[in-house]
Amino acid sequence: MMISVQSAQTAPSRTPWTALDWWPPIGWWPDTARDLVSGSPAMASATFVLPPQPECVHSARSFATGTLTGWKLAELSENMELIVSELATNAFKHGLRLAEARSKEPIRLSLLRRGAVVTCALNDPGSGFPTLRDPSPLDIGGLGLHIVESLSARWGWAPLAPYGKIVWAVLR
Repeated sequence: MMISVQSAQTAPSRTPWTALDWWPPIGWWPDTARDLVSGSPAMASATFVLPPQPECVHSARSFATGTLTGWKLAELSENMELIVSELATNAFKHGLRLAEARSKEPIRLSLLRRGAVVTCALNDPGSGFPTLRDPSPLDIGGLGLHIVESLSARWGWAPLAPYGKIVWAVLR
């Protein structure tokens, strides 16, 4: 299993954003969540590359907890673990399945901090977009994005060029 961690502050500058070379650029923040961090000076980021294997979800949770602890934001760890679990599981379950030809590509988890606000962002090669469902009582699953929505200050997604998407959630 190959796992790599890279800080966006040491990553080479890359533009434009693509699914092939995605590393969050310094200053990246979801447009629809910028109001949450106005005036927050402290910035940091960390990226974890997950091989396309569902058992790596546990490693992603551990990475998120360790990163938050290092940033002295351990109080966000429990909610972040749940959000990472849901978004990573969706990336494996839906993103890789829908991108069958690119199913061997890694999924990237990035944590981006501004002050005491942290965004969790996952990208996958799938073209489908996440939607909140209202599962019936007999359905197995289907509540993951409801969990993300209830634990985060805001969440959303954006397409990446030439394919794929990024799904993000903000905690504070």
